[in-house]
Amino acid sequence: MLKRLVKILLIIPVLYLVAMPVWYAYNYYTKPCRKIQVTIVDSADYHFVTRRDIQNTIIRTNGNIIGKPRRDIRIDEIEHTMKKFRELRKSEVYMDIDGTLHIYADQRTPVMRLMPGERGDYFVDNEGVVVRRRNLYTPRLHIVGGNINITQAMLDGVSVLDTAIKNTILKDIYYIVNYINDDDFWSAQIDQIYVDGNDEIDLIPRVGNHTIHLGTAENYEGKLKNLRVFYDKVLPEVGWNKYSVINLAYRDQIVCKRR
Repeated sequence: MLKRLVKILLIIPVLYLVAMPVWYAYNYYTKPCRKIQVTIVDSADYHFVTRRDIQNTIIRTNGNIIGKPRRDIRIDEIEHTMKKFRELRKSEVYMDIDGTLHIYADQRTPVMRLMPGERGDYFVDNEGVVVRRRNLYTPRLHIVGGNINITQAMLDGVSVLDTAIKNTILKDIYYIVNYINDDDFWSAQIDQIYVDGNDEIDLIPRVGNHTIHLGTAENYEGKLKNLRVFYDKVLPEVGWNKYSVINLAYRDQIVCKRR
């Protein structure tokens, strides 16, 4: 009798270890989805997408998943849907044991806004990825306009810094804008950047009724350092509105055109 009792006591844990995974799997895959929980990183700083945008897109593309059992919900298809949001740097989708579908979305960090005439309105993020502007939200960024070609490869998510992107001035503009953003003085002073038909660059300042002709992007750091000295020592003496154009295109020279 005692031996039989010992055997039973030994069998019970074994049955438990075998049955629990089966019960857990059944319970997990038959449990209905109760809600969708969307978490957007930096939602207080940027508003490229909203929770409603994501939820509506998932329901429109994948159907109403609320109430569906876990086994009928294709997580991979929802992840594919999330990849269509170019405004997101990455996203993760999973469903917990309580039946909540979690969607984690990490927004891109924009560094400039592109407005190439009538050919669209875009943002470029800190990885050089071009994103089409698709809502009314507009963060305060340096605006780049003029002769800028947005290729299909860029719209497909290829960074302007990628070697696959050829013959674009956007790579130079990316480095110039980041240099400006990293400098408190230039970040406050430069408002817009314009690219002309010869791929030469003009800077439009916030203070002073003049245009800064940078020329090509070659040695842009040295050109801006020379301009800073000119701002500090010359313009306070002659006046900020004396010149209509400050030309930095020539090496180690500043050529000014009087108004």
